[in-house]
Amino acid sequence: MSTGETAFIVVAVFLLLLVIGNIVFSIMAERKNPPIGNFIECEGLRLHFLERGDRAAPCVVLFHGNGSMIQDFIISGLVDRLARRNRVVCFDRPGFGYSQRPRARIWTATSQAALFVKAFDQLGLRDPVVLGHSWGALVAVAIGLQSNYPIRGLVLASGYYFPTWRLDFWMASGPAIPVLGDMVRYTVAPIFSWAILPALLRKLFAPRSVPANFKNDFPISLMVRPKQLRAAAEESAFLIPEAARFQSRYPSIRCPVHIFHGTGDQLIEPEQARRLHRVLGSSDLHLVNDAGHMVTYADGGTIAQAVDSLNVCLEQPLRIISSRDEDGSK
Repeated sequence: MSTGETAFIVVAVFLLLLVIGNIVFSIMAERKNPPIGNFIECEGLRLHFLERGDRAAPCVVLFHGNGSMIQDFIISGLVDRLARRNRVVCFDRPGFGYSQRPRARIWTATSQAALFVKAFDQLGLRDPVVLGHSWGALVAVAIGLQSNYPIRGLVLASGYYFPTWRLDFWMASGPAIPVLGDMVRYTVAPIFSWAILPALLRKLFAPRSVPANFKNDFPISLMVRPKQLRAAAEESAFLIPEAARFQSRYPSIRCPVHIFHGTGDQLIEPEQARRLHRVLGSSDLHLVNDAGHMVTYADGGTIAQAVDSLNVCLEQPLRIISSRDEDGSK
């Protein structure tokens, strides 16, 4: 056997061991962190969701960002705050947590919105406030743009709304490439993702530190499963095109909108929020000082108040919220 053949066999065996190891790791991660909510089947797809609060109360629906899960909103305390006065429903978006993400479908924000509107009908959700964080803000916007489904209002946190040159997003999309990306996801990507997670989390929470309860309670092992890495990579690839596709449609949003963004956000620049506020004209802009991308942890109380302000007039016609000053300072 030649040296080349020997090297090929060694590499093949090594990659096979990595694949087996990552599959076993995924199984162990799911056993350690079982589903915390319930399941609904919609369009042949299983969606994992969590419900809290009084079912007769006004409704708010929460959508997490790229790479995250339902637990993010629970650990931030936002679910408990909102459940005092609202029926709260959180979804694992397709491919994250325990929701399925069939590869045969292109999971744009619009396609996710269409799926969730049908899920809302199945769950009996009527006129909800829709809250989206980061990538979830685009899904919330897509729901707000649907003329055939009324909502009470939008609460958008740390969103990316207008296309900019972002090499980091394109680089993160590699594991979504068929075949080659699959090989990466089941071999080195989980190891690499696990290695960079501490630095990534510091960046997401900066300028504040990563909360202790997040470190202890968030199921990080679920984030680095190959199937969730594919979903995260796809959404990294879709983010800029989706923002480009939506930017001309924002003025057609007719429901009240609250926009939250941390002034210290190191992932998505606060100018995204300022620009959306200028385009909408009739929105409330909340720029939160000393807060980063995870603004839901930094100012969850005010976010909950914004939701309550939209739901408190449930029996009244939808109204347009008056704008704050241009800088949105608190």
